[in-house]
Parts: sequence; structure tokens; C-alpha cells
Amino acid sequence: MNIEKIDLNLLIYLDVLLRERNVTRAAEFIGLSQPAMSNGLRRLRELFRDPLLVRTREGMTPTEKALELQPIIREALQSVERALQTLSDFEPARSERVFRIMVSDYTEATLIPALLDRLHREAPGVVIDILAPSDMTFEDVELGKVDMMINRFDSLPQSFHQKTLWRDTYACVLGRHNPVLKNFTLGTFLACDHIWVSKTGWGAGMGIHPGDSAKLGWVDTALKRLGRSRRIKLYTRHYLSAMLLARQHNLIVTLPGKAARVMSKEYDTVIRQPPFPIPPIELKMAWSPLLQHNPAHQWMRRLLMELAGEIDRQSRLEAYLE
Repeated sequence: MNIEKIDLNLLIYLDVLLRERNVTRAAEFIGLSQPAMSNGLRRLRELFRDPLLVRTREGMTPTEKALELQPIIREALQSVERALQTLSDFEPARSERVFRIMVSDYTEATLIPALLDRLHREAPGVVIDILAPSDMTFEDVELGKVDMMINRFDSLPQSFHQKTLWRDTYACVLGRHNPVLKNFTLGTFLACDHIWVSKTGWGAGMGIHPGDSAKLGWVDTALKRLGRSRRIKLYTRHYLSAMLLARQHNLIVTLPGKAARVMSKEYDTVIRQPPFPIPPIELKMAWSPLLQHNPAHQWMRRLLMELAGEIDRQSRLEAYLE
């Protein structure tokens, strides 16, 4: 049987006929005349080579073949309805969609709390599944298995769409009783022990070699331009543990400013501007072209851009007041 030669409206007729078991009521439900529905039933009988509905004392009774077809036809029509629903306007307040988003610790500390607060008020059924960079690959994003990535990227596949959420400068975080706070200069900065926090990459790492300054990231690259280097006591991949250890052991951790300001409030630490220039970083959002026109995805992207703008403005104000 060639499906291209079949009037697929007949499947809708059959679904309603088997539910109503009455030609007149089925015609009224769909908005057809009674003769048009009768003609549709005739064509269905020819198509399936079965009476489908037989008149008995109880009314129109489905045949065995019709009862076999009923759940198959219903499932097929529901699949089409779901496909069409994805093309309609997205309704955040009624949605139960799961968004899978890859983020670093930096993004999780700065952007995700604001996102959850907004979802609680505007889209309580929406669920966020946070992934780490090591949980996925670019291919997962390209295939739409992951909705988007939010991170700092050296490079991205050319097919990906991307937006810059904000640019951020660095800040040094110290415990309140760290003695160098009285005279925070490049000399005292370099005299201290430091915590290095990873620029999150992809896949399982193999550890850090202290002598390989080329892989240590923005802070150490900036120092190298000055012909200097810092004494790193601890290497970690987590901002939160870095903040706690900086407070307890008179260590200095140098982080992107937005993360430093958010977490310093929680850990009762002090922020100082780095005593040497460090180039700013860009936080980007990237996603697959497969999701570019998806209404739910478009809504989430707009929301993240709006929240990022609010956070950026607040962070700039706080930095100005420091």
C-alpha cells in the first residue's frame, strides 16, 4: 500500500467514527455533512478491505479489524499532534520541558541562580538539567541532545550559533585577615601562595604540570608577559572550594569578577583589583542550528540574554562602588 496515494484525512474520520460509533455524530464533530462522512466510511472500508463498523442491535459495532486499528490510528494522530504542537507558540507557564544546559562552575554560580528565580515565577514546570563540560561533546550539542553551552570558548564549530552574554574582568579574593590586604601590590601578590582554578575544558583532564605556564590560563599568561610568575599552592577545578580555602589559609584566588563578587558575600572574603593587567574574558552561549527556530529554545535564549544583561549591569555597579 503506497501511503502517498492515501487521503490521510481518512485516518481522522476513522478515529472519530470508532470513538462515536455513529456516522451522524462523527460528521457533526468534524464539521462534515452526513453524506460526506458516509462516503468517507465507504472509502475506509475499501482501503482496509473490512466493514470496520457493522450495524447491530447496540448500534454501530466495530469489527475485530477496527478494534486492532483503533490504538494504532490514535497513536499516529497523537504523534502528529505533538509534532504540530512544537511548531506553535511556546507557553512557559504551562510547559514541563527539560532544558539540558552545559555550564562551568563560573556560570553556575553567576547566571543559574537568577534563571531559577525567574523560572519559579514564570515557568514553574520547566526543569533545568545542568551538565559539566566533561559530561558531553560538541557532537552532542550539534545533534540537539544538549540545548546549549554557556562557557568561555577558545573556538567553536562554525555551524554553531552563538551569542556573547557578557565580558568580565578578573578580581582577587582574599580572606579578611590576610596580612597582604594592608599593602596589596604586585610584589605582595607574588609573595603569597595562590589557588589556581581551571579554565574548564572538554573531557577528562590529566592533571596540571606547574612548569607548563602555557596551559595555566589567562592569569598566568598575563604574568608571563611581565616576566613574572606566581607560586601556586593548590590546583582545583571548583570555584567554591577555592573561595573556602582562600579564606582559611591566607591564599589568594584570582577569579572572573562576577563569580568573585557573588561568592565573596557567601564566604565573607575581601575583593581586590589585580595589581597587574589581565585581559577580560567573554562568556558565550552556543547552540545547534537544529534548535535555532524551536520556539521553546528561542524563549530560553531570550530569557538568558535578559538575565545576563541584568547581572552585568549590577556587577558593573558593584565594581564601581568598590
